[in-house]
Amino acid sequence: MKVIFWVIISIFLAGLMMVSGVYHLLNPEFYVPIVPSYFHFPLAIVYLSGIVELLLGIVTLFLNQKYTKYGLFGIFVLMLIFLPLHISDALKDQPAIGSHTVANVRLFFQFVLIWLSWKSYQFTSLARIESR
Repeated sequence: MKVIFWVIISIFLAGLMMVSGVYHLLNPEFYVPIVPSYFHFPLAIVYLSGIVELLLGIVTLFLNQKYTKYGLFGIFVLMLIFLPLHISDALKDQPAIGSHTVANVRLFFQFVLIWLSWKSYQFTSLARIESR
């Protein structure tokens, strides 16, 4: 049962990354306001993050267990990298995307995604060691 749960979570995370990555590429204007003003080339950053999300989702979903582990770790790192952006957006007088409620919900889910990706990575790493 535990194996099935973490496999489902890994598939969910991979799907979420692929959908988010595609959305970054199809509607980059939605994400540009989130990019802090001190970064140059915000549109390029949005496209790059979309490509990274898409690739991490593909690696996590479609490759063998060894690469799934790397994909999950990559998702974990990417969610950590995005965390300060979500925090700063939630602290703004007017969040870039939506209201303070929306920004706070997004921030909460960012922590959930960080936790899920880390636990999935740990489980996949442990399963790989036990299968030897």
